[in-house]
Amino acid sequence: MAVVSLEPLELAALLCSRVCHDVISPVGAIVNGLEVLDEEKDDSMREFAQNLIKKSAKQASARLQFARIAFGAAGSAGAAIDLADAVQIAKGFIEDDRITLEIDAPHVLLPKNQVKLFLNLLITATSTIPRGGMIRANVEVDNEQGRFDIRATGTNARIPTNIEALLRGESETGTIDAHAIQPYYTGLIARTAGMALSLTLNGDEAIIKATAIE
Repeated sequence: MAVVSLEPLELAALLCSRVCHDVISPVGAIVNGLEVLDEEKDDSMREFAQNLIKKSAKQASARLQFARIAFGAAGSAGAAIDLADAVQIAKGFIEDDRITLEIDAPHVLLPKNQVKLFLNLLITATSTIPRGGMIRANVEVDNEQGRFDIRATGTNARIPTNIEALLRGESETGTIDAHAIQPYYTGLIARTAGMALSLTLNGDEAIIKATAIE
């Protein structure tokens, strides 16, 4: 394994690619729905298009809100973020017909980088249950220091190949692409926040923990 060293512009470009990847699908569905409304006279098809637009607009909004905190600035340097707001944003982004998300977290302000890390670890948890399932997350806070315990349960749960190396900031080639930027960025945020990560697999349960480095 080789340590990955990204220039700031390259990191920004890869993160932008990740956000565009998440948003382009619902935005494209909105465009398709509007085209149907413009051309279709059948009432049932128009109703289908309206429902598609509503669903896709809600999905696009949820993904942008999530990206604003998970990848963006979301306030000034050193700012704190309301953990309750982050929880609601996470549920809107992650929950669908495949994955259920339960979060037990106090209603407190938490340093921005810790909240960003928590949201990115939830994304990591989704990658451990390729067939869907349940994600349960517990957040404990002591004197503005969070501890995260995330457990993803589902059929054929796994630790994705190379994800632990990417979290350490490493790859086999010393380079990464847009598909690998999210776990790399997660590790970067963890180190910036002074937190250590661990991933373990216990049967059909993947366990992700983040604790302060002492």
